[in-house]
Amino acid sequence: MSPSLLLMMLGRQLREQADAELRAQGLSMRHLSALGHLAHQPGLSYSELARRDGITAQSMQSTLRQLQDLGAVELLTKPGRGRTADLQVTETGQELLERGRAVLRAADQRLLDAIGNENREVLAGFALRALVALKAGTAK
Repeated sequence: MSPSLLLMMLGRQLREQADAELRAQGLSMRHLSALGHLAHQPGLSYSELARRDGITAQSMQSTLRQLQDLGAVELLTKPGRGRTADLQVTETGQELLERGRAVLRAADQRLLDAIGNENREVLAGFALRALVALKAGTAK
């Protein structure tokens, strides 16, 4: 059986479960990612956030508008073309971020229950090694 196909199937299964649980929390992976980036590095621009997620700036603006509507993110600068947005995660955003992280911890636990916790380091090591190599285009 193809290791790539197995990993794609596993990734899809984990993503579908996490997406469903995040939806129940009023979130998506894109929301969670934007909140995580902004919590770690406040003041990132729409463009930088979009680059980090591999999406367009317009898609990120839509995501951030949704987060603003939820009260999770606030824009501290006046909007305007060519201006860098000063985006900050609010207390509500921190709470949503923590709920989203709990969903990811539960996904991790289901995966570790399936493969055995003793294999955690091996799985993480191989996955990281493959990801880095594939991104750099140096996979053998």
